Amino acid sequence: MSNTGVCSGKARVDVSLGGRLFGVETEYGILVEGRDAGDLMEESRLLVSAYPHRWAGPWDYHSEDPRRDMRGFRVDHLNYNKEDARYDAGSTASHLSSQEQRADRALVNGARLYNDHGHPEYATPECRSLRDLVAHDRAGERIVLECARRRAEQTGREVRLFKNNTDFHGMSYGCHEAYLCERAVPFERLFHGMLPFLVTRPLYAGAGKTGVETSGPFAKECRYQLSQRADFFTEEASVDTLARRPIFNTRDEAHADPGRHRRLHVICGDANLSEFATALKVGTTCLVLSLIEAGWEPLFRLKNPVDAIKQVSRDPALRWILELEDGRTMRATDIQRIYLQDAQRLLAGSDADADWTLREWERVLNDLEQDPGRAGDRVDWVAKRRLLDTYIEAEGLRWEDEFLRSLDLEYHNVDPELGLYYALEEAGQMARLVEDAAVVTALRQAPRDTRAAVRGALIQGFAPQIERLSWGRAALRSQPEPRWLYLPVELGDSGDGLLRRVEAATTVEEAVDVLSGEEHVPEQG
Repeated sequence: MSNTGVCSGKARVDVSLGGRLFGVETEYGILVEGRDAGDLMEESRLLVSAYPHRWAGPWDYHSEDPRRDMRGFRVDHLNYNKEDARYDAGSTASHLSSQEQRADRALVNGARLYNDHGHPEYATPECRSLRDLVAHDRAGERIVLECARRRAEQTGREVRLFKNNTDFHGMSYGCHEAYLCERAVPFERLFHGMLPFLVTRPLYAGAGKTGVETSGPFAKECRYQLSQRADFFTEEASVDTLARRPIFNTRDEAHADPGRHRRLHVICGDANLSEFATALKVGTTCLVLSLIEAGWEPLFRLKNPVDAIKQVSRDPALRWILELEDGRTMRATDIQRIYLQDAQRLLAGSDADADWTLREWERVLNDLEQDPGRAGDRVDWVAKRRLLDTYIEAEGLRWEDEFLRSLDLEYHNVDPELGLYYALEEAGQMARLVEDAAVVTALRQAPRDTRAAVRGALIQGFAPQIERLSWGRAALRSQPEPRWLYLPVELGDSGDGLLRRVEAATTVEEAVDVLSGEEHVPEQG
């Protein structure tokens, strides 16, 4: 292979996944017996409101600005899906304030649960390890399911939730990822370094999907594609998330010290049920960010990234051949190998998560090139395709049959008694990364090596005294006036001691004393 990447700076990068905060935000599809799309804003709000355990709120939005663009400007407006706007306007919840509609709940495990445009959304706490992330992502599935069951008990109506990204009627909802990265990295390097990687990542991170919902490459030939989200991207880069969606989202909300940090907000990924796929998509993205922060950049560019992500997803021959800007062509697996090989050269031995990611990244690319079926115990799109092929053969179905689309949807049902993914897992056909005990722990406890643990301790101890809070700060009622407490992004060597003192505080004043000495760094400057 020719020289396809270059790194300026150190020959070796001293970095680990454990040095970076990351998290996943999942919007769940919802169906309520006897209710239509115009009712789902209210149904989602009431589902979130059914959360039965300790929580704090409301959420503090003052430090957030979704129109701020990392290219150095602020857009005049965000684009909205007209269908979404129509349903929102006709919602039975339209008389409520935006705060009441969101029904924000900050949870003791450091996570956030809220209603996002008619979808229950669960955002994991900040994590530093892949296994913590997987455990908290799985905990989110159990939390929203518990809410759905309680809501069903209240109304007598069946409530079904799906960890997927499409309603198969042209509407898509997201699974977003967040990565803390260095502000010093120039935008152009970050953008050009990440774009080919994100376009080809569905090879192992796609959730699989029957049919095509938009025009574009292979639209007529494709019966089954790798990614649920690929259909819905029309731009290379922008701040938007609801319409005219970009592959590379340029929203600039650090949720940390904006002078030092940037938060890479990835919106082009699918919602994964496979623990392996969740861990690998986050682990590989962290390693690519580390390469870029060290000065690495690819020596090629894709000719048309928006078409390319659809080609990767839809190619019925699974050849995944993409055209480069200079007229050459390259397989998507080879593009991934460019990133992999330089990550192996520069990042091997960084820590256990990095080594796991490098090993499994190479293994899955080998499997996809030789026989994609070999990745069926780890990659969602392969597992689902194998399941659907079995039904087609057994029942004499065609890919165009509506029943097949129903089976596709049931793969993502988060009820273990109904979800087809969980049936595969129960049968031992899907690889696991965490034990059930770790998921149970994640329901009630944040990762102890991130600021999420401090936030969770404040909620556990003082939820009624919290006036509002966000990822990086909380306002507690304290005499003579409320006090803003800032949560350190990096707990450092003394972090566990700080956390234990917050956990040991018996009054708001004690908690204020513990945290008031923390450096005041605004979340967004």
